[in-house]
Amino acid sequence: MNIRSLSLAACLSLPCLMAAGAPAAAQTTYPNHPINLVVPFPPGGATDVGGRVIAQALAKQLGQSVIVENRAGAGTVIGAAYVARSAPDGYTLLVTSGTTFTINPAVRKELPYDPVKSFEPVGIVARTGLILLANPKVPVTDMKSFLAYVKDPEHAATPYGSFGSGTTANFVGEAFASAAGIKMTHVPYKGSAPAMADLIGGQIPFSVDTVAAALPQLKTGKVKAIAVSSPQRSTFLPDVPTFAESGFPQVAMDTWLMVAAPRGLPTDVRTKLGKALADVVANPEVQKNLLALGFEPGFEDAAQGEALIKKELPQMREIAERAHITAD
Repeated sequence: MNIRSLSLAACLSLPCLMAAGAPAAAQTTYPNHPINLVVPFPPGGATDVGGRVIAQALAKQLGQSVIVENRAGAGTVIGAAYVARSAPDGYTLLVTSGTTFTINPAVRKELPYDPVKSFEPVGIVARTGLILLANPKVPVTDMKSFLAYVKDPEHAATPYGSFGSGTTANFVGEAFASAAGIKMTHVPYKGSAPAMADLIGGQIPFSVDTVAAALPQLKTGKVKAIAVSSPQRSTFLPDVPTFAESGFPQVAMDTWLMVAAPRGLPTDVRTKLGKALADVVANPEVQKNLLALGFEPGFEDAAQGEALIKKELPQMREIAERAHITAD
């Protein structure tokens, strides 16, 4: 056997084969190219900014760029459908609210995705409650005076505003009206800003909005807080009671910020993403930035995310059917 044959035989040995295979294995280590994080809302909103906070920290955690891509429209349907059709390889992720998973299926007869079968949660990163607000000139300061006001025949079918038909604010308003046995007229707006402007201006006496959106106006006294919808009092408004504390335990819901992926992630990718996201949410700087946006940071893992979607889906469908809520 000549020297060349000996070299070939040596290279066919196990150590040589392992060495030859090492570069290929390294190339497939996740992630080895940029990740797209789809935000199904327009730029500038709380979810978009919160998503960018998560993206920046996740990039540092994973050692790879995370690019935020806004695909807004149709109440998050456009962006969610895009992610649902993407390869389940961990390179296309979605950051969105409960609207995508529990509200849309309740108010839309047809969706280009299944809220359970099309996605798998990576984790919930933060929550924010919704809040019943009043114009400062309306003679209402708490739940007792609010109920007395709306039950007065002079104020029959009192209007309340929200940031859109079929939104979480609409659902909270209708769930409360049903629980309290009162009649209110829903006035949907195209977003939080116009609803808040009309509430401050007195065109509507009440509205339901997110705590995040209401905080600046509450701090300046331009609106009043009656009750928050979250199961516990808001960190930002510790003196404002929950609906449950006010006698309506049926109204205990908030909105949450979740990172999800197309269903079918490889196990190692799912594990790595989940751990990275948990570490991101534990980062004090990330928590500070989320708090500044009105979100209460707190990590809930994939299993908790799955359980939350399955719990809320029938609840939202029941509210929508009872109150005849449909999407705009």
